[in-house]
Amino acid sequence: MAKNSAPATTVPDTTWLGRGRHLGSEPERDVRRNLIALKAARVIDDFLDLDPVEAARSTDMYPRDESADPGPLARRVFEARWQVADGVTVRAQLTTYDPESRRAGGEGVGWVLAAEAERAWEAGWISPATVFWPDSEQVAWDHETVGNVRLRAANQLPKDDDELRRLLRDCARQSWFIHVVVHEAMTPGVLGQRPVTAFLPPSLRHRVVEHRATPEQALIADFAMKKELGVGMPRGGAVVLPGVPQVSGYDAERFTVRNVFLDGTEPTELLSKIVEFAALPRPVPDGAEQVLTRLRNGWHLHTPDEELVHARTMVTKYAKALEAMTASCDLYREAAESALAALAEATSGDNAPRTPAPPTAKPDTTPLKTLTKTFGLFRGPKG
Repeated sequence: MAKNSAPATTVPDTTWLGRGRHLGSEPERDVRRNLIALKAARVIDDFLDLDPVEAARSTDMYPRDESADPGPLARRVFEARWQVADGVTVRAQLTTYDPESRRAGGEGVGWVLAAEAERAWEAGWISPATVFWPDSEQVAWDHETVGNVRLRAANQLPKDDDELRRLLRDCARQSWFIHVVVHEAMTPGVLGQRPVTAFLPPSLRHRVVEHRATPEQALIADFAMKKELGVGMPRGGAVVLPGVPQVSGYDAERFTVRNVFLDGTEPTELLSKIVEFAALPRPVPDGAEQVLTRLRNGWHLHTPDEELVHARTMVTKYAKALEAMTASCDLYREAAESALAALAEATSGDNAPRTPAPPTAKPDTTPLKTLTKTFGLFRGPKG
């Protein structure tokens, strides 16, 4: 994996990022079970389950960057590696945190997830979220860190005007996910209550939060979005929210859909808008730079070939260092021997003071010659 730790202004197109909360009692157990099952089914190549202290520890074989430390509130670090189309390798790292690290009320266990592929990410690839978390409604791993909303649900907007505006503002400024607001022209049936995000490609499905405005919320939701984000919401339509700072290339009209039929059929126009928006360069969310650094500079799950290449590189480096040290030792030993010989010659005989010899016309530069010349100043003429 390339260790590129230079700060990024936009999220690299090779990466997948996610952050959320798990409301269950044993999130790490859920992760372990899912990883074990996927490895047994050969969906993933391998995985690691690490204690945070172990994950942050430096070793001679693989020295770690201090910025790769997951922090004191980390609970566990999980790594997984798998192959996607054309043998492209994906490496992913999930870290769970104590509740205080992600939510003031301490509700649920926070997690962050970063994955990076060897080439630009494709929406049709397997979702990194469901590599670590079970893709089951029985496991509540998909809660946003902002507001009481979920990834795999159609979240109703708050009834209170102030709460609605606060939610939209916080989601735009703090969330790592894409947010979409859909207005229900009329109360949908059972099929229409299914989130439209369920129709998205696998890797995009868990990067989008869907909000629903009830029929009577048309005006207030439209006003709140114009006030907070400068975009409107058509009746019976939908809009992809721009985020703060605004995504480069965003245009409200371009990412607005006038009609969305919530009858269980695939909303192709809205889906295409979401896919198009997801392809735009995105500003790096707050905290995501550190997560990417940990993935790149704090990676542990190396393949045997990677271990061999690294070992050979280290052997070559150590051999060169040893050779340089040996040469230096030989040089200084010779200089010391010459210096001792010069000192013995300078103090032998009747101890009469000697006149220093004039300096040579051509200066010497080697340590041996410099030391020899220095002691030669005290020898004086032989008589």
